[in-house]
Amino acid sequence: MTHVEEEIASQPECWQRGIALAGSLAEQLPRRGERVAVVGCGTSWFMAMAYAGLRERAGLGETDAFAASEFPRERRYDRVLVISRSGTTTEVLDVLRDIAGNTRSTGIIGDPRSPAVTLVDDPICLPFADEKSVVQTRFATTALAVLRAHLGDDVDRAVHDAAEALVAPLPVDPAALEQVTFLGRDWTVGLAHEAGLKCREAARFWAEAYPAMDYRHGPIAIAGPGRAVWAFGAVPAGLPDDVTRTGATFVHSARDPMADLILVQRLAVALARHRGLDPDAPHHLTRSVILTGGEPAGAGLDE
Repeated sequence: MTHVEEEIASQPECWQRGIALAGSLAEQLPRRGERVAVVGCGTSWFMAMAYAGLRERAGLGETDAFAASEFPRERRYDRVLVISRSGTTTEVLDVLRDIAGNTRSTGIIGDPRSPAVTLVDDPICLPFADEKSVVQTRFATTALAVLRAHLGDDVDRAVHDAAEALVAPLPVDPAALEQVTFLGRDWTVGLAHEAGLKCREAARFWAEAYPAMDYRHGPIAIAGPGRAVWAFGAVPAGLPDDVTRTGATFVHSARDPMADLILVQRLAVALARHRGLDPDAPHHLTRSVILTGGEPAGAGLDE
């Protein structure tokens, strides 16, 4: 097995550990009524989007999600929550340095030895979910499991569904698939973006992502035979029929959407193998983006 396959398979156990940890984090994580910005890069940004949607839906306070490079320094927040697997990404560290002394910060970080740990007011380290692979899977989903548990979501169901998703047949044939579009609503828009990213990173595969309600405002034009449309969470009325009429395959399940993401991670690995690629060695990517003199030392996924 590749590193990424081993890490995909470990997710139910990692989520359980994260859920157990969440009960002790009341002082470190955003409190009811706080105005919160959630910041990350790549996969971590998409987890930030999912958490922001869930927190606002729960009525716990205004919550915005930003790619770290786009964080609005002039806007005031009660707390900034950063998600970073490596804890070394330049844009994330820049945000933390800029807000130091002015805004309380919390960091969910994979590597407890990283510089981000010393820059945040409230570090939350998940070394058990850190990864060897460049393509991120279990750290991101475990971070989201911690955050969901803190919000009071039923993440135990997600753990059960995740175990099933590890052995379920893939809903599309990697050898016959030409293109896939992922859709989400509310908090699952972030998961849709993450699903598309996994296929691009691991397999250099044509994948797109959109809010489900916006899909018929243009993107459906590329749907057709040999292509798939995969929806996370609630599906707009009439959308499955509209997709089916194009000749594309419509994919949707009753699983917890975070568990359904595991099936996409498995699809990305299968697509990579079919295309003769190593999912542990994605093209042009490293584990973290560290900028030197304003120029990237290497493109990365963090994350």
